[in-house]
Amino acid sequence: MTQPRILILIPAYNEAVSIAQVIERARHQLPGADVLVINDGSSDDTGALAEAAGAYVLHLHYNVGIGAGVQTGFRFAAMQGYDIVIRNDGDGQHDAQEMQAMLKALDSSGVDMVIGSRYVEDRGYRGSSMRRLGSLILARLISGIIRQPVTDPTSGFIACNRRAILLCAQVYPHDYPEPESIVILHRAGLRLTEIPVTMHDRAGGVSSITALRSAYYMVKVILAILVGLLRPPALLEQAG
Repeated sequence: MTQPRILILIPAYNEAVSIAQVIERARHQLPGADVLVINDGSSDDTGALAEAAGAYVLHLHYNVGIGAGVQTGFRFAAMQGYDIVIRNDGDGQHDAQEMQAMLKALDSSGVDMVIGSRYVEDRGYRGSSMRRLGSLILARLISGIIRQPVTDPTSGFIACNRRAILLCAQVYPHDYPEPESIVILHRAGLRLTEIPVTMHDRAGGVSSITALRSAYYMVKVILAILVGLLRPPALLEQAG
């Protein structure tokens, strides 16, 4: 049987400290996969270091934000015919060793998206109390909407099959996209599951999500999700 074409998608903004190591670890775990870095208008050497590490790099001239950057990667994957996309952030927090487990879950469970969750099992991840509270509130809201338990709606560590790639290439939220995208995919008839993963401390750089931004983020995402429920569901056949 033909092996699926896999793209490891790494959005990165000013991740010069960690990007080469993130690419190296990803390639070590999945040597047959291609690696694409979305250099989201970085002002440091993120893009050049990613190229030197052997990744494909799309250089965005401006910082468009995580959602638009990730959608750019999904559009690349859709146009180039990839069967699977694994998103792995450029700050070094996601453990590349979990990729094999995510691929296995994607294949064996028959779902369209696998989410790597920090909270299915207690693996020592804590995070700030404000961010944890916001994640818990969003988890309960989204679980109620899609009628399925979701523990980590803000996780950026995901694996998607071709159906999910096509849909995300068409409709992917541009501002703090992860929670809203879960609802969008569910309403389009796609299926998802979570598996436990380990989250590490950032290898370098500074997170843009402060306590104040966490509160703002939670309110904004909740409103976006509720307003989105008033719109017709996205249709997968339109994404192809």
